[in-house]
Amino acid sequence: MAQEPRTPGAETPTEQTSATPAPVELSDLATLKALAQPRRQRMLQHLTLHGPATSATLARALGLNTGSTSYHLRELARYGFVEEMEAGTRADAEREAAAGSEGETGRAPGHGRERWWRAVPGDRRFPPRSRQSAEMRHVMDELNHHAYAADLELFEQFQRNAAETGPWADAFPYSRGTIRLTLPELGAFFEEYIALLNRYKRPEAETPPGARTVLTRFLAFPAPLAEVEPEAEANPARNGKETEPS
Repeated sequence: MAQEPRTPGAETPTEQTSATPAPVELSDLATLKALAQPRRQRMLQHLTLHGPATSATLARALGLNTGSTSYHLRELARYGFVEEMEAGTRADAEREAAAGSEGETGRAPGHGRERWWRAVPGDRRFPPRSRQSAEMRHVMDELNHHAYAADLELFEQFQRNAAETGPWADAFPYSRGTIRLTLPELGAFFEEYIALLNRYKRPEAETPPGARTVLTRFLAFPAPLAEVEPEAEANPARNGKETEPS
């Protein structure tokens, strides 16, 4: 499972440039536990979708208190998922936020004492299930459960508000399909998908007017094997075989 965002590029899966971070496997249990915390997942999602924010901004958006968001931001930063913005790069975020509501204390968001945070880009992946301990599997199951629920909530929110999005209501690529693959082929298929995402990603400064953040999700899993009914196994006649009476 890979996590966005990643930087733009037209490279193939085997041709990575310095602008494209190499995949990093998150195999440390403490790191996975830090990421699996539901509130931290919500905060990281907000930073990814809406850009840099302060703890107060996140608290208002997610219905939390600033003490809680500040703590979770520090924990996310401890494990490399978010980072505090330097003064130079913070200015743009503050100017954008200044167009919105003022902070809880009545100060504009540009006040120097406020700490601004942003999501750290990267291609983060998880160990295959065969290499996960029982405890790690439990953590991964919790992480995936909350992530899938958040994705579904965002999708349903878009459907509810589709009438208000204008032409974007029709921009709704959707596909369900099946393909026959070997394990190595499935791995190659996934890397080609990641490379395709990178082809269309670009810095904010190069993003044209009218562009919107588009959520992309990839999920592939083997179809369940057909099960033979126990009665059919015990009764060959049901399988087209006649038996002789004894």
